Amino acid sequence: MLYDVLEGLSGRQKTLPSRLLYDARGSDLFEDITVLPEYYPTRTERAILTEAAPDLSRRIGAGAVLVEYGAGASVKTRILLDALEAPAGYVPIDVSDDMLAKTKPLLQQDYPDLPIHPVVGNFLVPPPLPDIDPRARRVGFFPGSTIGNLDDADIETFLAGAAEELGPDGLLVLGVDLKKSPDILIPAYDDAQGVTADFNRNLLVRINRELGADFNLDAFRHEARWNEAESRMEMHLVSLADQSVTIGGRRFDFAAGETIHTENSRKFDQAQIERLLAASPWQISHDYRDSKDLFSVLLLERK
Repeated sequence: MLYDVLEGLSGRQKTLPSRLLYDARGSDLFEDITVLPEYYPTRTERAILTEAAPDLSRRIGAGAVLVEYGAGASVKTRILLDALEAPAGYVPIDVSDDMLAKTKPLLQQDYPDLPIHPVVGNFLVPPPLPDIDPRARRVGFFPGSTIGNLDDADIETFLAGAAEELGPDGLLVLGVDLKKSPDILIPAYDDAQGVTADFNRNLLVRINRELGADFNLDAFRHEARWNEAESRMEMHLVSLADQSVTIGGRRFDFAAGETIHTENSRKFDQAQIERLLAASPWQISHDYRDSKDLFSVLLLERK
């Protein structure tokens, strides 16, 4: 973490890895974001999954193991678990061991006969799966358009790693946020209640706590930007004054108005989706969408 922070803040455009947003507090704040009125992705994807669940279950078949990348609170997972026929297991993968520890007993209470094997790890390089029935079909689940937080190289790495991990008959259920008007996008990343701002600034709280830094939280504000050229929403932390911060014995100077770029959330059109999949081991088996084309849930199969 120290290496990533020092390297990111040393660039001309200061950056911080978005995965660092998800400590225990950050994960809780993100769950709060998902139910905000401005934040359309979660409710839209849930509606798509609810409608598509019977068809997904039929295509997946009985006795599958569900492997979720970036599981968080596993809220949308329940839609699939309720629909699947006799699932053989559930493997939630997440960087937050606190979130996994909190979620497992809740799931076990509702699915007492389901083997649940939490794995702490970074989905970009999928960690080894626990011992599960080698005869069971493995089905990856990567909802929330988290894939939009990645650049092309990382998407290629993830898709290749998931294909190897899930096996030749594996499937991947992938949530993809579609390109749309900034009038819809910007409020989704800068809500009126300020929850997303708290989520973004919590990154500085974490760095102060874990790395002994001295960020003045009141001297940075949250900003959401639409980058048309890159087809992505960006989150930034904007310095409100000329100031200096010390981390790990190193000093970093900030000019007033200078930003730390903390997250990208890419939005895809059909051509972009097809281009990314062309370089991967996957192809589209089925595309489930809402009536307004806000969001897509793709069922991918091996080529």
